[in-house]
Amino acid sequence: MMSLPLYVQGAWFLGALLFIFGLKGMSSPASARKGIVLAGYGMLIAIAGTFLVPGLKNLALMVAALGLGGAAAWISGKKVKMTDMPQMVAIYNGMGGGAAAAIAAIEFAKGDAHSTVTTILAVLGALIGAVSFTGSCVAWAKLQGVLKKAIRLPAQNAVNVILALNAIGLGIAMVAFAPAKPELILFFFAISLILGLIVTLPIGGADMPVVISLFNAFTGLAVGFEGYVLGNPALIIAGIVVGAAGTLLTQLMAKAMNRPLSNILFTPMVASGPGEAISGSMKEVGPIDAAAMMRYASKVIIVPGYGMAVAHAQHKVWEMTSILEEAGVEVKFAIHPVAGRMPGHMNVLLAEAGVPYDKIFDLEEINGEFGQADVALIIGANDVVNPSARTDKASSIYGMPILNADQAQNVIVIKRGKGTGYSGVENALFYTDNCRMLYGDAQPMAGEIIQHLKAMG
Repeated sequence: MMSLPLYVQGAWFLGALLFIFGLKGMSSPASARKGIVLAGYGMLIAIAGTFLVPGLKNLALMVAALGLGGAAAWISGKKVKMTDMPQMVAIYNGMGGGAAAAIAAIEFAKGDAHSTVTTILAVLGALIGAVSFTGSCVAWAKLQGVLKKAIRLPAQNAVNVILALNAIGLGIAMVAFAPAKPELILFFFAISLILGLIVTLPIGGADMPVVISLFNAFTGLAVGFEGYVLGNPALIIAGIVVGAAGTLLTQLMAKAMNRPLSNILFTPMVASGPGEAISGSMKEVGPIDAAAMMRYASKVIIVPGYGMAVAHAQHKVWEMTSILEEAGVEVKFAIHPVAGRMPGHMNVLLAEAGVPYDKIFDLEEINGEFGQADVALIIGANDVVNPSARTDKASSIYGMPILNADQAQNVIVIKRGKGTGYSGVENALFYTDNCRMLYGDAQPMAGEIIQHLKAMG
């Protein structure tokens, strides 16, 4: 590849630096907005530098693509509900993987001579990008409700292995017989795209946070590989940074579930036995009693879950919290790493409602405090507070670290019905003597609690 002007290289280098600083900013809720803005400036600078490359062709198509993509992203970003953010993240991530695969496809179609190393990286980027694209599309469909259940084929793991070996074999053939023939290229991409579909279809909604993180890592790696193929350092650095961050996040999410990644991808979440018998019965409570229990408490810990997101109840929950704090009650929020449908989903919702960052604590920070709490208020969470994870070896969630909500003096659970969580496991917490069930959507139930709190003065 020809030597690029210093100003182009400088623009790409500056863009890459801003990507890194932007990602660093996203490590904390307090600086996340600034980080996103920095990364956005980095992207603008990198794009501007690309347009300054001498001899660049297809400028009209590039401008049209930027215009269409930018407009679609702006409109969808403005309209998307916070509860729909996980599926937007999934589909946008898939677009990144698809773009990396498309870059490789164009390079293969050109038939230009490349070094063996460059061809290998192009093949790897194409394979990983294609899997990320179709896998992310399946994740979007599951989160959006288009696919309402996991689809598992007979001999699913054997099918996964066969498809993966075929994709790898075709990739090796493309390197060995470069430039590859069109039929080989099409067959390779078809198998790679099908692999992403088949691997992701059996994975249930409870594992979606980990899957989204994994595909995020895949997209980053694919972009990094294709950046090397194109000789674009901005893509290389950005891809490596995103790939590394996604890999670390995937490991953290898997650790939070106490399940190896191979288990999440290739083993359905089902119980290994009938499970321990749950004694006791669910006991209901009314909004006025729930309000009284919290109003006259010294400490309340709120555990939000996906039910809060579906009910759009975060604003009401913050209003309720403010009233309790004005009455002298200490209120904290406890977040499980896999609560919701993507990493940080609950944090995003609470931040949108105006909950200060210093009131939001993760599992390791808050778990030791439940024993001193007068009330643990569970809002739409299920599996992440199920004590069966500690005791029932036959349970599919056995060994998963949970929030110790059952150790609070009183537990109130706001829940729409008596169904199980995404794992399908009955929650033993709901049957304990210190737990009361407040049935209904989180937003109207929080609204009723607020009215009673105001009446209590």
